[in-house]
Amino acid sequence: MTGLTPQLTRNLEMTGTYLNYLWIALGVVVLFCLAAWLGWRNRKRRQAGVAAPEDVPSELLEDDPQAAAEGMVIGTVKGGEYLERIAVHELGLRTTGRIEVHAQGVAVFRAGARNIFIPAAALAYAHTDRGMVGKFVEKDGVIILGWALGETAVDTGFRPRRADEGRALLQALKDVIDGKGTG
Repeated sequence: MTGLTPQLTRNLEMTGTYLNYLWIALGVVVLFCLAAWLGWRNRKRRQAGVAAPEDVPSELLEDDPQAAAEGMVIGTVKGGEYLERIAVHELGLRTTGRIEVHAQGVAVFRAGARNIFIPAAALAYAHTDRGMVGKFVEKDGVIILGWALGETAVDTGFRPRRADEGRALLQALKDVIDGKGTG
């Protein structure tokens, strides 16, 4: 009967083989992370000439906005190039946040990153799209805000948490861009 019973054996020589596979896999992960870090660092070097955005003026912190929405600040890219993130000044970071539209411009409050202000004179356009830089959603699910950052044309993407707030935000943005915003 012992010949019919499956014998469980442990081959100690296989332990070394599995450990080698583990070390190879860890090495590949480390190399991938290193390559990503080097790529981001080099992108920051290439974009060193991009101007820093303005800070939110303190007087706007007390004012009631024309429209506001909470959601996800997807990030900022070069104008019209939805896959070319702006790495400098933390502009390419995806964060949760809040956008407020005022007659003076747009305040972008970002969790874990520096808040920025886009003056009304720098605004070029606002429209909706399916997404940008790795965040793609339903039709018209992302508000794209085009503006001038110094000499660089950029687009900032925002995904509002609630659709009704997004529609009000988009209309207020268009009013400020057209010069109809209340002052």
